[in-house]
Amino acid sequence: MSLLSVRDLVTEFQSPSGTARAVDGVSFDVNPGEIFGIVGESGCGKSATCRSILRLFGGASAQVASGQIMLKETGDLARMHERELAQVRGRDVAFIFQDPLSALNPTMRIGKQIGEVIRRHRKASRAEAREAALQLLRDVHVTSPERRLDAYPHELSGGLRQRVVIAMALALRPRLIIADEPTTALDVTVQDQILRLLKERRDSLGTSIILVTHDLGVVSQICDRMAVMYAGRVVETGAVRDVLDAPSHPYTQALLAALPGQVSRDSQLIPIKGAPPSLIDPPAGCRFAPRCALAQPQCAIGAAPGLHSRPAAAEGHFDACILNEVSHAAA
Repeated sequence: MSLLSVRDLVTEFQSPSGTARAVDGVSFDVNPGEIFGIVGESGCGKSATCRSILRLFGGASAQVASGQIMLKETGDLARMHERELAQVRGRDVAFIFQDPLSALNPTMRIGKQIGEVIRRHRKASRAEAREAALQLLRDVHVTSPERRLDAYPHELSGGLRQRVVIAMALALRPRLIIADEPTTALDVTVQDQILRLLKERRDSLGTSIILVTHDLGVVSQICDRMAVMYAGRVVETGAVRDVLDAPSHPYTQALLAALPGQVSRDSQLIPIKGAPPSLIDPPAGCRFAPRCALAQPQCAIGAAPGLHSRPAAAEGHFDACILNEVSHAAA
């Protein structure tokens, strides 16, 4: 049974120009103990999807309009009252934000911030919370953890701040961690350390992780399964090796063709022409059709195609390309 099951999720943002459906009918499952990657271009709905799980929007302009977000043994998070959801945050599902500096309180010392997370959900004295915070810093391999407890966020490097945020996420041993591009602002060496740390925590604690990223290399490195998003919708999903070795949706194929490692030294990268569509007034049919080199007239008609499995596809590998549907019918 899945730990998290998201079904037909729709999230809308209000703007002066109209209502943008940033997440439009998204469905996926996260299994116990797995790392599930969500990839796609900026603005495709990756972060909006993950923020929808805990309703972390930071304002009244966004809302989960419909759909289910079922967390095993907890219920439908989409239907929970804010007071109930506040108990789920941190305890059952923790969130690691992209920018650790903005995620931390600049006026509070590190030890107090971690300790407050612990004391909010558990009966612990200040001394006990401080000792637990110290152990968490050791667990995430923070150097000189005793000294870091009394430091302010601005006194730490980007890599150390991200480790602190991960320590806070692990404080209550949640069943699921959502990591929203946790390595974007870090150099390659520190990025590798953070990814190894996340995988280590998964392996040692059995924690499930949703990893949001635009980097297919990161997904290949640590994820078990993945979903590719475009313009608010999932266009392909499956085991990482199946999707990356045999991509079936033209958008996934185009993303891989644009990677430097996918072409020879004498070849040129193949960029994806054009730009993603407006989420306020998206085109009919497949939203990638205006940029797709394989698009046919029928691609721009009717509703956006849903996910389906090709006859020769591996188990659990689905895509949302109408051309694949047509070729299957012909076969």
